[in-house]
Amino acid sequence: MKNHRGNHGRQRGDLRIAPAGTAAQPARRGDPPCCDKVGEKTLYLETGQMAADVKKLADFWYPLEDIACRLASGSYPTDAMVIAPCSINTMSAISNGISSNLLVRAADVMLKEKRKLILLVRESPLHLGHLRNMTALAEMGAIIAPPIPGFYHQPQTVMDIVDHSIDRVLDLIGIPDAQVRRWEGAQK
Repeated sequence: MKNHRGNHGRQRGDLRIAPAGTAAQPARRGDPPCCDKVGEKTLYLETGQMAADVKKLADFWYPLEDIACRLASGSYPTDAMVIAPCSINTMSAISNGISSNLLVRAADVMLKEKRKLILLVRESPLHLGHLRNMTALAEMGAIIAPPIPGFYHQPQTVMDIVDHSIDRVLDLIGIPDAQVRRWEGAQK
């Protein structure tokens, strides 16, 4: 599996994690992130990085409006797609099959091809419409994985909390990190 870059350039095993607000498809051929305007703003507000900073780290970068690129085709083999964070707007568009940009179209392709699609939705609280969209996506095969931190590993820093969510996603896409501290049951 080809490496992806991002998230301040940190590397995790054989995968480089894509930054907040991007969609990275850990694929056999090493596909890149794409990012919408909300994702770019989130990236800047939460990390101080500009999209241009992240583009320098990526092997490839697709414009959001490029719905004719390989990521928009089911004939292009990919293993999984992660959208992190996933806005309610993006989640709702995916749920309703509104393929208005590359991010949503690539997610739609993942669903129609029965491939892993993982959405890190982090809105709260949720109303009934949000929950119905999540239910519809789960019924279509998507994995809804809110980045809710666990504290059993006794995180010491904010990055420890972030890493916990990343580690869960890596498990979901089949790239477990051997260094992850796993729950071993309550210590007596």
